[in-house]
Amino acid sequence: MANGSRPLQSTLRSGRVGPLWELFFRFGPPRWSTYIIRNWAGKRAVISVPALWLAVFFVIPFLIVLKISFAEFSPLGRPPFEPVVRWVEGGALQIKLLFSSYSYLFHEPLYVSGWLYSVKVALISTLLCLLLGYPMAYAIARAKPSTRNVLLMLVILPFWTSFLLRVYAWIGLLKTDGVINNVLIALGIIGADERLVMMNTSFAVYIGIVYSYLPFMILPLYSNLEKHDLTLLEAANDLGAGPVRSFFRVTLPLSFPGIMAGSLLVFIPAVGEYVIPSLLGSSDQLMIASLLSDEFFRNRDWPRASAVAIAMLLLLLIPIMVFQHFQNRELRASKR
Repeated sequence: MANGSRPLQSTLRSGRVGPLWELFFRFGPPRWSTYIIRNWAGKRAVISVPALWLAVFFVIPFLIVLKISFAEFSPLGRPPFEPVVRWVEGGALQIKLLFSSYSYLFHEPLYVSGWLYSVKVALISTLLCLLLGYPMAYAIARAKPSTRNVLLMLVILPFWTSFLLRVYAWIGLLKTDGVINNVLIALGIIGADERLVMMNTSFAVYIGIVYSYLPFMILPLYSNLEKHDLTLLEAANDLGAGPVRSFFRVTLPLSFPGIMAGSLLVFIPAVGEYVIPSLLGSSDQLMIASLLSDEFFRNRDWPRASAVAIAMLLLLLIPIMVFQHFQNRELRASKR
């Protein structure tokens, strides 16, 4: 008990506990204070708050959506689906699970094309963000400390403006009589009757996603590149490796965790992007988030919309697990 009383006394003297906990410590059951300090004070107490948040705002809504996805569609009902679990005559419990909403997703050509188009847009957008973001992150990481802070502020600066306003700004730039076409006409590059059609195309969707999610690629890459030991490049130079070879043999392999983290931070939200394709894209090229919205608000088919949401979550589960793996590996490497 003497060993257990020492941390208790130090904790009480430090003033880190409130009066209620101090009351429990002093007048609780035998060894109560030792149990609290060993089992609840510290990690468990800190983790309990975010765990409760996730349980209330993620796990419970997920279970509700999962239950609705197995329900039967009832167009005249309020809500528009039959109960999955209900009591019938005689006091028996009836559980009715239907998989028709899930099978529909894999047999309907519209949903199959929506899945494929969403993955295609996300992959191409991620690749473009990587090609643009890596040189920018490298330049920021190798800049002077005073200049580095200014460059980082410029990367974060777009977040100070509403996401919706930034997307609407691209409409004014890309439309037929927009800023880009008028500037090209004024410079004599194109004629007045040769205006470029950029709005409502895949090109506009890529522009919007790359512009919106580029900071999510730059910041993880910068965080990784800034930690590199520059003496490794000096050693490679002493061994006869030029700048290009040193980059591909030293810098690029070391930055792989940052590449994976940035790519997944772009790919995961890009698959489920709704606003940008709706405002900048074509009406005949629907992403899966647009199909989900149509099922929920227009068709009022909540079971099918819930099945789409669950399928999206399962699709993104693998990249989320990959992101978690590389994040944990980078954290372990930083502790060494």
